[in-house]
Amino acid sequence: MELSDANLQTLTEYLKKTLDPDPAIRRPVCSLTAEKFLESVEGNQNYPLLLLTLLEKSQENVIKVCASVTFKNYIKRNWRIVEDEPNKICESDRVAIKANIVPLMLSSPEQIQKQLSDAISIIGREDFPQKWPDLLTEMVNRFQSGDFHVINGVLRTAHSLFKRYRHEFKSNELWTEIKLVLDAFALPLTNLFKATIELCSTHANDASALKVLFSSLILIAKLFYSLNFQDLPEFFEDNMETWMTNFHSLLTLDNKLLQTDDEEEAGLLELLKSQICDNAALYAQKYDEEFQPYLPRFVTAIWNLLVTTGQEVKYDLLVSNAIQFLASVCERPHYKHLFEDQNTLTSICEKVIVPNMEFRAADEEAFEDNSEEYIRRDLEGSDIDTRRRAACDLVRGLCKFFEGPVTGIFSGYVTSMLQEYAKNPSVNWKHKDAAIYLVTSLASKAQTQKHGITQANELVNLTEFFVNHIQPDLKSASVNEFPVLKADGIKYIMIFRNQVPKEQLLVSIPLLINHLQAESIVVHTYAAHALERLFTMRGTNNATLITAAEMAPFVEVLLTNLFKALTLPGSSENEYIMKAIMRSFSLLQESIIPYIPFVITQLTQKLLAVSKNPSKPHFNHYMFESICLSIRITCKASPEAVGSFEEALFLVFTEILQNDVQEFIPYVFQVMSLLLEMHKNEIPSSYMALFPHLLQPVLWERTGNIPPLVRLLQAYLERGASTIASAAADKIPGLLGVFQKLIASKANDHQGFYLLNSIIEHMPPESVDQYRKQIFILLFQRLQNSKTTKFIKSFLVFINLYCVRYGALALQEIFDSIQPKMFGMVLEKIIIPEIQKVSGQVEKKICAVGITKILTECPPMMDTEYTKLWIPLLQALIGLFELPEDDTIPDEEHFIDIEDTPGYQTAFSQLAFAGKKEHDPVGQMVNNPRIHLAQSLHKLSTACPGRVLSMLSTSLNAEALQYLQGYLQAASVSLL
Repeated sequence: MELSDANLQTLTEYLKKTLDPDPAIRRPVCSLTAEKFLESVEGNQNYPLLLLTLLEKSQENVIKVCASVTFKNYIKRNWRIVEDEPNKICESDRVAIKANIVPLMLSSPEQIQKQLSDAISIIGREDFPQKWPDLLTEMVNRFQSGDFHVINGVLRTAHSLFKRYRHEFKSNELWTEIKLVLDAFALPLTNLFKATIELCSTHANDASALKVLFSSLILIAKLFYSLNFQDLPEFFEDNMETWMTNFHSLLTLDNKLLQTDDEEEAGLLELLKSQICDNAALYAQKYDEEFQPYLPRFVTAIWNLLVTTGQEVKYDLLVSNAIQFLASVCERPHYKHLFEDQNTLTSICEKVIVPNMEFRAADEEAFEDNSEEYIRRDLEGSDIDTRRRAACDLVRGLCKFFEGPVTGIFSGYVTSMLQEYAKNPSVNWKHKDAAIYLVTSLASKAQTQKHGITQANELVNLTEFFVNHIQPDLKSASVNEFPVLKADGIKYIMIFRNQVPKEQLLVSIPLLINHLQAESIVVHTYAAHALERLFTMRGTNNATLITAAEMAPFVEVLLTNLFKALTLPGSSENEYIMKAIMRSFSLLQESIIPYIPFVITQLTQKLLAVSKNPSKPHFNHYMFESICLSIRITCKASPEAVGSFEEALFLVFTEILQNDVQEFIPYVFQVMSLLLEMHKNEIPSSYMALFPHLLQPVLWERTGNIPPLVRLLQAYLERGASTIASAAADKIPGLLGVFQKLIASKANDHQGFYLLNSIIEHMPPESVDQYRKQIFILLFQRLQNSKTTKFIKSFLVFINLYCVRYGALALQEIFDSIQPKMFGMVLEKIIIPEIQKVSGQVEKKICAVGITKILTECPPMMDTEYTKLWIPLLQALIGLFELPEDDTIPDEEHFIDIEDTPGYQTAFSQLAFAGKKEHDPVGQMVNNPRIHLAQSLHKLSTACPGRVLSMLSTSLNAEALQYLQGYLQAASVSLL
């Protein structure tokens, strides 16, 4: 694509169409317009430069914004160079983008600046510092401009580049990069910080100037956090006085011009103070020795902040960060003395903790109108920035050293709150809510998502509180009365499930099932989640704590209420309910068989409905897991039922495949594999009709399809290799074409071997004869071009499986037909030195049986130049049996296997309940490979007496010989 006016005009037209509200124009099925057109041209040279030109020169603001978003998404999808895949952006475009993007970003309006800043950070993540060494200098030089629009653009970009330092694992590479950044950036940032603070004093009465300056200070404070996160840099240690004195004065600053009337949205002053609390907490936790001189004044300032800040939502982040600072300080032994006084503890409890545990109007609103967000924060622990969560963490922190006094103080509060509630429940229910929250905070010492509370405060009687205050709410006649207290009660069961006795849990189960009918989304979601958690609990012998027999009286009502809950408003795709359905099936097993017709109808209807627009990945995953469980449980009891499942599911599956519902296709292939593996005899014709479609290259382009498709093709080969050989022989080259594509990729070569192994194991030998040599040539080419540990391991398993299937002589002949003496080279350079790397029981067994065949059933090993390799090969085999596995991986290979596809691509999600049984191709033939070796050596020594013994006694090392004698004894044979 040329950088011409005509192309700019065309691009403008198509960008306009992408904004059209009519999906027929935006996303047509057949005509190549709008999004499809942009997709089709994005691989062309100059395409990104056309977007940047448009962004700079277009007269229409809407086109500028649209071009900036399109450009950012283009960079996100294509900038990373993925091994084994073509480079999607040509080098000249990459150079031009990096040369122009920073000045363009800095001269753009804020809305566009943010998009380009994100694009720079995506490019920086890949190219900085090695491939973009002048980026920092270019950014730092802009600090001199004095234009805060430009300066804030630089700060925003730096923040998005450096914030990853907060999450990265320590490594030399990371240290080198941070040092480079600090050397270039720390001093200019400090000077900018001081200059900005001076300007704040100068412009103290100018509201618009203050807004810009405070935006800069927030970004500077965030950069301080990122640059100090990994370790305390020497520069910041030397300049701590400057930073901390100014941070402290900003914490205590109050300027009327920066206050906002909005009660919901945090203003600039609140955001800056919140970040400073975070920075102070970072130093108090990680660098307490160096920070000690400044700590008391920060504690005082933050305490004053807490007792003077109102209950409005806009202060939530500030208050929670301030409380988190106190929580991190009170846990450190150094600072224990600051909290020892009983009056201090009482004051903290009274003025900070209790007020911030109250259920406010904003919480009530979220509970009723934004239940998804409420659940995410309350159940999944993403409430990190809420007042309640921070107050709870502070209670936990104080209990570390002052458990007795704190429990005593709060017990009084809990009692008075419950008394208030008892006086007038319908008015005072919030008092009980706060009491339950306080008890939970006090009692929880350690908690995990999987097990709930793992360590509890022994001063709190959890069972007594449960029986007296939680159960009565759940037993009340109406499931819709006091929904917040119902949710509290259910959550209490959930988190203290390990502390409450089993008999109380059994009493709770029908109550929870009943609450699946509650109108409140939060209540029926919590009920489903609590049941799912209870069903995963383990008792003695690792069996489930609650058994299928104990659940027998409730099976029908449980299944009915769970599926009914999916019809309640707001819960049609509720992942917690679907997960509870999956877990119920898993626990109840054959008890669900009488209900399968009802269950599978419900699941297929739901599958059809959500396939129109899949939007909840977890819900979809649990739905497919539930389908797999229904199939497994039913077909285990009556294998012939597989036909009814195919009848029920195939119509929906066909629609999913025809409409190319990308998110569901990997799941469909897994369920089809499960169904096909259930067939004992021939492959049904419905599957054979689909077979050619599975080999279409377009399906294999998507990485998420590869594992389930390989598994499905393996199922075809296991169940119907002879049908494929007779009725679809013309498809064998297509099957090998798939193998060839997979083997060329470092990420997917193991999948190629899975397929190849199934072809070798199951296909009639004559059907693949003509292709065998070509298969080996392809493998050797890959070995030459790109030899990785993973490839070697898979290659070893394959050649040994080939040997088991076709015989050792056939293996030697095919190697030597490719190149004379190739067999010896493979033994010497690959099998003998690398066999120790093979992992996995079945894989080791295949290799052991294959090598045994080479040693004992391959005449050239006994009477040609290959004989010199006989003892080293036997030694390697005994090593495979007796030595620990060699799991070393060369440094440059460490990250090859990690699937990390940039942009959005449906990743493969393995269905646990569609799991494939491990298959042992040599299981029928060999039980114990050591004994098999002894018996095979005995047979060989009978055929050529004296030869084997003399080779062993002269060349095999003593330790290996001792092991071998053990095998011979165990097999009750001797060598002649």
